Amino acid sequence: MADTVAVPPRQARRKVLPEGVFAWSLVAPAMLFIGIIVAWPLVETFRLSFTDAGLGGETYVGWSNYAELFHSGKFYDIVYRTFYWMFLSVSLKLVMGLIGASLLNAAVPGKALFRVLVMPPWVIPIDFGVIGWKWLYNGYFGFLSGILQRLGIIADPIALLAQKTSAFYAAIVTDVWVGTPMVTLFLLAAMQGVSRDLYEAAWVDGAGRWYRFRRITIPQIMPVIVSMALLSAIWTFNSFEIIWILTEGGPRGATTTLIIDTYKVAISSQRFGEGAARAVVIVGLLTAFSLLYLYFLNKVNKHYGAK
Repeated sequence: MADTVAVPPRQARRKVLPEGVFAWSLVAPAMLFIGIIVAWPLVETFRLSFTDAGLGGETYVGWSNYAELFHSGKFYDIVYRTFYWMFLSVSLKLVMGLIGASLLNAAVPGKALFRVLVMPPWVIPIDFGVIGWKWLYNGYFGFLSGILQRLGIIADPIALLAQKTSAFYAAIVTDVWVGTPMVTLFLLAAMQGVSRDLYEAAWVDGAGRWYRFRRITIPQIMPVIVSMALLSAIWTFNSFEIIWILTEGGPRGATTTLIIDTYKVAISSQRFGEGAARAVVIVGLLTAFSLLYLYFLNKVNKHYGAK
C-alpha cells in the first residue's frame, strides 16, 4: 500500500487591512471628535457673523457686523487694552517665573517644601482664588485697604476696583498670581535639564553666578521661555473668569477686553450675530499672533541649536 502523506489542516486566513486604511481607522475617532467639538462651532460662528441672529431669529446681513465693528473707535480701544493687558501680564509672569525657578533650583534647604507651596495658586479653582482677591481689594472691609489705613498711608478706605486705573492693574496682579506658578514649574524643569558640566566648567574658569545665569542658563532654556510666552499669551488673551469676577469689565469699561466685550454683546445683550463677528476677529488675531510667535520660536531654536 502506498505511503500516505499527512496534509496539515488549512489555517484560517486573516484579512489584513491595508496600512493606509488601518492608519485612518485609528485617527478617525479623534478627527470626528475634533470636527464636532471644534470645527463645527467655528464654522457655525463664522456663519452667524453674517447675520443679525438673536432670540427672535436671524436674517442675512452680509458684512454689516464687521463694517460696524471696524468703524467703531471703541473697538480699537478695546483691542489696544487687550494687548496691553496681555503683554504686561505675560511679561510679569515670565520675570517672576524666572526668578522663582532660579530660587527653587538653587541648593537651599527645604526647597522641596517651597516647590509645594508654589502650587496653590495654580491648583485651586480660579473662582475661589479670584473671590479671595476681590475681598482683599474691597474698600470697606478689605485687607489691603485696612493695612494701608493702619500704616497711615491712606486716611480713608480706598476701593481699588471702583477706580479705572487701579481696577485694571489690580486685575493684572490677580492674573499674574494665578499664572506665575505654571511658568515657574516649566522653567524649573527646563533648568534642571541643563547639564551640570557647563556650570562646573564655567566655575573653574572663574565665572560668577550672574555670568553663569546669563551665558549658560538663559541660552539653554530660551526655547522653553519662548514657548511659555506663547502659551501664556494665548491663555491671558482669552482670560475671562478673573476680570468677570473682579469687575465684570468695569468700572466704565476700564477692564473690558475682547473676550469680555464679546460675552456682553453675545450673551448679555443677546446679539448673537455681532458677538459671532467679534469671536471671528478674536480667532484671526490669535492665529496671526501665534504664527508670529512660532516664527520667532523657530528662529530661537535655530540660533541655540535646538532640534
